[in-house]
Amino acid sequence: MSSASPNTLFGMGNPLLDISAVVDKDFLDKYTLKPNDQILAEDKHKELFEEIVKKSKVEYHAGGATQNSIKIAQWMVQEPHKVGTFFGCIGKDDKFGGILKQKAEEAHIDAHYYEQEEKPTGTCAACITGDNRSLVANLAAAECYKKDKHLDLEENWELVEKAKVYYIAGFFLTVSLESILKVAKHASDNNKLFCLNLSAPFICQFFKDNLMQVMPYVDVLFGNETEAAAFAKELDFETKDIKEIAKKAQALTKVNKKRERIVVLTQGKDKTAMASEKVETFPVLKIDPKDIVDTNGAGDAFVGGFLSGLVQDKPLDQCVKAAHYAANVIIRRAGCTFPEKPDFK
Repeated sequence: MSSASPNTLFGMGNPLLDISAVVDKDFLDKYTLKPNDQILAEDKHKELFEEIVKKSKVEYHAGGATQNSIKIAQWMVQEPHKVGTFFGCIGKDDKFGGILKQKAEEAHIDAHYYEQEEKPTGTCAACITGDNRSLVANLAAAECYKKDKHLDLEENWELVEKAKVYYIAGFFLTVSLESILKVAKHASDNNKLFCLNLSAPFICQFFKDNLMQVMPYVDVLFGNETEAAAFAKELDFETKDIKEIAKKAQALTKVNKKRERIVVLTQGKDKTAMASEKVETFPVLKIDPKDIVDTNGAGDAFVGGFLSGLVQDKPLDQCVKAAHYAANVIIRRAGCTFPEKPDFK
């Protein structure tokens, strides 16, 4: 048994049902998709989701960045179940929403979705050709999350209060800033850990104001090298050095003075940089390039591994070790999937 208890970890974000299928070049051409890419669905992709389900043998998984990380953290912890709580918005009584609930349950996460009738459940089609995956995300219902209709409800807020570690991916900054701020302030006021991910360069570039409203409450900031570079540029850090960026991000204004901010920046196969009391680097686990199947879930897995350490009060170097292990497992498989049990000591 781990030292974590149910609902210790809280995540909120954009829940998407991942739909993976092997397709051919004609399918990609029909929807003007590149073999290896990540895009948001446009009108011309409307039929794609129905067609992929009809024509191909599909696999379904509970997805979306934050939900992936919560799922990985639960897998790393194993017992008890439902260590992670997840909030997000789905469609009411639709097929994909039903599958998403079932998949979240199978992953042993305590998902509480806000269900609305305006838009259908969000989906992400992973169109696989050989070693390549073309991802097409249709956020749909995920963008309809409402603080007053869900987060503010007494029974839901009680779950927020139960947690001691909070994690939100930057993508949710485009959906419900007020929900993020309510959770972040609660964490700060109660000396709990609030973690945020930069998530994508476009978040720093186009949602900088939202990001900087949340930043004073951030105890742990995650990002990769391209996100870190965009962040540094937007904030005029005048450096491209990853360790310097980590140091400067750590020094930004912080509300809760009882704990120092931790900044964790990954660089793919290169060393991970972490600023806490000092700036350190940690080599990632070696992997033969031919064993790499899919790097798309690596960032979410890294965070999930790190969170599994935080909820068990492990030292920071152990959190990084768990993060590297989780990412190493995930990149050997298609999608953000994992074997039944981790082999992590």
